[in-house]
Amino acid sequence: MGNLNSLTTKLSWIRHPQRLRFRKFLFQIHLWSGICLGLYIFFISITGSVLVYRNELYVMATPSPIISTGFESSLSEDLLIDRVILLYPGYEITRMNQSGNTNQAIEIWLEMDDNTIKRFFDPFNGNDIGSAERTGQMLVVKLIELHESFLIGPMGRKINGIGAIAVLIIVFTGLVIWWPGINRWRRSLSFRTGIGWKRQIWDIHSMVGIWSFLFILMFAFSGVYLSFPDFFHELGDKLQPITAENAGSRFVNKFLYWLAFLHFGRINGIGLVCSGPGLCDQSIKAIWALFGLAPTIMFATGATMWWNRVLRRWLKRTH
Repeated sequence: MGNLNSLTTKLSWIRHPQRLRFRKFLFQIHLWSGICLGLYIFFISITGSVLVYRNELYVMATPSPIISTGFESSLSEDLLIDRVILLYPGYEITRMNQSGNTNQAIEIWLEMDDNTIKRFFDPFNGNDIGSAERTGQMLVVKLIELHESFLIGPMGRKINGIGAIAVLIIVFTGLVIWWPGINRWRRSLSFRTGIGWKRQIWDIHSMVGIWSFLFILMFAFSGVYLSFPDFFHELGDKLQPITAENAGSRFVNKFLYWLAFLHFGRINGIGLVCSGPGLCDQSIKAIWALFGLAPTIMFATGATMWWNRVLRRWLKRTH
């Protein structure tokens, strides 16, 4: 009897999975996990896609160097310091950034008590010629920190890792729920017309989910690794202990190395399979950014279905 029930369950899963209680149970886990984590998924998805272009953003935010048009000889370092201190009495110079171009303005940081100011000074006459605050660069750095740790440091990184684990649960339950049966699975790979907008929302959710499954899985799993790297490295040491023979060539090291870079889809700003900047590089980054937005679409369509199927009906019953 047990074998017969097992065979019946397998046949039901293959042909009509919608009838199985287990699938309905997973559907509830998928639904409520998505609702609870919806805003987190939306936020991580949007910021992650933007940060695929972090190097480009940083370059765009970097101001062009200020070039002096003076014709006299540049001041000596001691004389320049005297001029700066005269302009900012009471301040102490803590940093001087001078490029190889002698005509380029010198960036100097000054501190007094808890106050720090950053200014550009003309190398020829010591005049203060503008602020050296790089607001655009700071915003890019803050966006990176926001994506990684919500601006609250190690605790935020751990929260992010827990969120990524929850996303993995959503991904795997979604894969089970997606399976429509042996006779319908091809239909779930494409978008249909003429079936009503509510059904089309489901089609978009289902289609985007299955086509982006591997990317979302990779983003989430690598996100867990980047949030808890020590755990993964310790696990790697247990699975493949370091020996004199494998030092520097362990599989676990290579796996974790590529797992981190797959999260961003680039190495030093160059696409994974590309040898330098160009069409290949930009194509890889565009693919990563596009699939990085898939969870946003999943959140939007899932929230719409929840509104139509659950929340709106509940509101009607209570009013």
